[in-house]
Amino acid sequence: MNEISRRDEVSLSGAALRGAPWKAAAIGGGAVGAVSFGLGALTGTGDLVWALGLGISLFALIAAIGAVAKPNEGDRVTRQARVWSLRHPWKFSLLPAGITAVLDYPVQLVLDGEGVFGSAVDALWHGALVYLIAGILTLTMQGRARSAQ
Repeated sequence: MNEISRRDEVSLSGAALRGAPWKAAAIGGGAVGAVSFGLGALTGTGDLVWALGLGISLFALIAAIGAVAKPNEGDRVTRQARVWSLRHPWKFSLLPAGITAVLDYPVQLVLDGEGVFGSAVDALWHGALVYLIAGILTLTMQGRARSAQ
C-alpha cells in the first residue's frame, strides 16, 4: 500500500473542500454567531468573543460536511478527493480544524485579552472541537464513499 505524505493529505483535503458550500457556511456561521451574541446581550451575558468563536467553528463545520456530503458532484479531481476524505475522515478533519484555529486566533488575541499563549490555547481548543465533530460526522458518512464508486 502506498503511503502519501502529509503535504499530499492536505492537498487532498483542500481539493475536497474546493467544492464546499462556502456561502452557506458563511451565512450559517454568521447567523449563529449573531444570534448567540444577540441572545446573550438580551440576557445580560453577551460575550462577543464566544459568539465569534462559535460562528467561526460552525463556518468550518458546515464547509467540511458540505464538501463531503455529495461525493458524486464536481469534477473528477474533486470527486476523488471527496472519496479519499470519506475514507480518511480523521485526516480530512485536520484541515477544517486548522482553518478554525487560524481564523479564531486573531479574534481571541485582539478581543479576549488573554495574551499570545492564552489566545493560542483557546484557538487550539476550538480547532480540536471542530476536528472531533467533523471527524465523527465524516465517519458516519463513509457509506457514501462506497456508493460513489
